[in-house]
Amino acid sequence: MTHAPILVATTSSLTDLVSDLASCATVAVDTESNSLHALRERVCLIQFSTPTADYIVDPIALSDLTSLAPFFASPAHEKIFHAAEGDLLGLGRDFPFVFANIFDTMSAARTLGWSHVGLAAVLNAEFGVTLSKRHQRADWGRRPLKAEMLDYARLDTHYLPALRDRLHAALVESGHWPEAQEDFERVARVQPKPPSPTPDPMAFWRVKGARDLGPQQSAVLEAVFAYRQGQAERINQPLFKVIGDSTLLDLARRAPAHIDDLKPIAGMTPVQIHRHGRALLLAVQEGLRASVPPVPIVDRESDDVRDRYDRLHNWRKTRARARGVESDVILPRTTIQELARRSPRTLEDLADIVDFGPRRREMYGEEILAVVSG
Repeated sequence: MTHAPILVATTSSLTDLVSDLASCATVAVDTESNSLHALRERVCLIQFSTPTADYIVDPIALSDLTSLAPFFASPAHEKIFHAAEGDLLGLGRDFPFVFANIFDTMSAARTLGWSHVGLAAVLNAEFGVTLSKRHQRADWGRRPLKAEMLDYARLDTHYLPALRDRLHAALVESGHWPEAQEDFERVARVQPKPPSPTPDPMAFWRVKGARDLGPQQSAVLEAVFAYRQGQAERINQPLFKVIGDSTLLDLARRAPAHIDDLKPIAGMTPVQIHRHGRALLLAVQEGLRASVPPVPIVDRESDDVRDRYDRLHNWRKTRARARGVESDVILPRTTIQELARRSPRTLEDLADIVDFGPRRREMYGEEILAVVSG
């Protein structure tokens, strides 16, 4: 590397970047978010690597990034990501972007059956590059950004164009290029869920082990969960950094009444007891007095659907093992579910199944119909 990354933090520098992106057939893209440091994550950096420069866009300094929208939506410009789905969901959530012409280097490596597909492992194997892990858990929302953080961030895109070329050649040679393209098109269609303006009142049921609690214990869990949510809102920290799920569950089970009762509870360190102890005890008492919350009803598939799903799941596992890839490379889980629900009878029926593209219909269509019919 012979050039430093270019920080894009002004309107004029953004205009220059947009102009450069428009002239490039392929551009590598990545993002950095603050999910480990804020209750509601946001995209804090967007990295671009063109054939001649590495750019780092600062969305915190720039209030309007709509000028990037035509580039992301353009079918004529290939956007190279590694593990694209998370980046696309974040970009689509925070900005008015839709996406076309994606090349996902992780997805390509998985399609080829590479044993290691993480970016650090791939770059080390292909280019002898060692990525530092120093800033892996950095708070990308803090400003100013240090020079070493910018350099760390740009390495996530700097080598992607060269990696893309190697993967593309291997996909073409192996005959898996059309299959990979279907995966790229699928990930480009992923839509983020719109953020809820208020916390989900039933979210406490998603704590692992919540459904094993007794009726009044579940009311205590609801109360201490609500306390944690309020604290996280107040200090803008992720829920797990305030109080862990396992600690909430233990509080619900034990229903402590006194400060000393908190000491045996996992995660209730002296600092946590000092910070939250009395408030948690009040929340526990509130839960003990509260009415029992209704248990959410889980829709169950019919026996026929579950039977088809099991057959398809086993078929996919066998197919994947024979090819040396992960099961979802053969077909995504959502496609397996839809096949089980809709029970297609003909090859024409398969064309209506979400994310079951023409290449996979050609490869697996007859087998799928046989498995579905039992």
